[in-house]
Formats: sequence, structure tokens, C-alpha cells
Amino acid sequence: MQAQQISIFLENKAGRLLDVTKTLSGAGVNIRALSLADTSDFGVLRLIVDNTTKAEDALKKNGFTVKKTPVVAALVSDRPGGLHGILGLLTEAGINVEYMYAFVQQSGDNAIMIFRFDKIEEAVSILSEKGVDIIDGDKLYTM
Repeated sequence: MQAQQISIFLENKAGRLLDVTKTLSGAGVNIRALSLADTSDFGVLRLIVDNTTKAEDALKKNGFTVKKTPVVAALVSDRPGGLHGILGLLTEAGINVEYMYAFVQQSGDNAIMIFRFDKIEEAVSILSEKGVDIIDGDKLYTM
């Protein structure tokens, strides 16, 4: 079970994020989660949106460089050590977390983390076997 993330490559200058949000807003696309990494010259904006196809089409039409990437959304116990336990399972299996970020939802017993793994299928299998709930993309986009 995987979800699709949209990655947008941006020049690191004032107004570029505004251009992205204007494009997505105009296309009727809702941003559900995001992460921004930057250097002095460019950045990578990673998004979970409610409609990846519509977002990708609108962004490309407006000149953005866009890539879809498979990611995993996992429920993490919202308590001290919740994330630590999941990372321990992955490390024991030799799976590297390339990056991760939080998905905001209503407060509850669990948090949702978005993960990008070097061995995505193996990570999903191990987490599922160990009882970690993986959220399907279709469900994630509507949360």
C-alpha cells in the first residue's frame, strides 16, 4: 500500500511558493501535507494532495518541474517512543528512511507520518507484519 507524493522543484526566490499555491488553488486541489527542503539556489516542495493527477497536470501546464513519488503513510502511536519503535523495526531490517514528514490530522491516539524508503515494498511488508497500520493513498488523500 502506497500513496503518491508530488515533488516540485523550485527556484529559491520570493514568490515561487505563492505561484505553486495559486496554481493548485486555481485547479481546486487541496494540500493535505507538505515538506520543503532547500539549498541556496533551489528547493524541493513535497506535497500530499487530494488529487495528484489534477495537481501534476496544473503544475506542469504552468511551467513547474514535477515528479510523482511513491511514499508510505503509516500510523504511529502518538506517545513517547512511538516513532522510535517503527524506526527500530526498519533499521533491524536494513531499510533506510530517505526522508519523512508529518501529516496533520485531528488529534487522536495516532499520528500519521509520511515516509520515503530506499526499499519501499520491503518496508511496507515489514511494517504490516509487525502490526503497523499503513494507510492507502485513496484514504489518505481524503483525510
